[in-house]
Amino acid sequence: MELGNILNKSQSSGIYRRLMNFGLWRLIPFNSPHKFKIIGITNTSLKITVPFIRKNRNHVNGIHACALATVCEYISGLSLARELSSKEFRIILKEIQMTYHYQAKMNACTTFSLPTNEAIIIREELKNNDATFRRYAVEVYDEKQNHICTGNIYWQIKPWNKTKTTN
Repeated sequence: MELGNILNKSQSSGIYRRLMNFGLWRLIPFNSPHKFKIIGITNTSLKITVPFIRKNRNHVNGIHACALATVCEYISGLSLARELSSKEFRIILKEIQMTYHYQAKMNACTTFSLPTNEAIIIREELKNNDATFRRYAVEVYDEKQNHICTGNIYWQIKPWNKTKTTN
């Protein structure tokens, strides 16, 4: 089952959303210790929390910069995967640029939506190009609405039939 279908089913079912979060922790083991949780799903957006837990904290007892960068990558990547089939397209991180504004000393949260018609635009670009590159700005806020950071996440998207792999 495609990720987009799972996210859509999770939109109206708390049980399905819990199963989906658990499944994503298992499928992406690197993210498992962070315990990021998808807490909101609409037709156009995702909302993910970054819990203020020991594994996410740094030496000065704030949420670690790498956990914040990871959640920015995670939410924008899930949003792309929701719209573009993983069987048809390879979506790969190209670059992350982070700007930190405020130290996170409590749970943090990010909400992200792809621009309108983004999947259509990507598909059109890929009719004439081997790959397309996208930048998405993702903002993270704490529970008191302090702006914690902004991540500029750059993705490369290409059809699998245009991807070269070596053994």
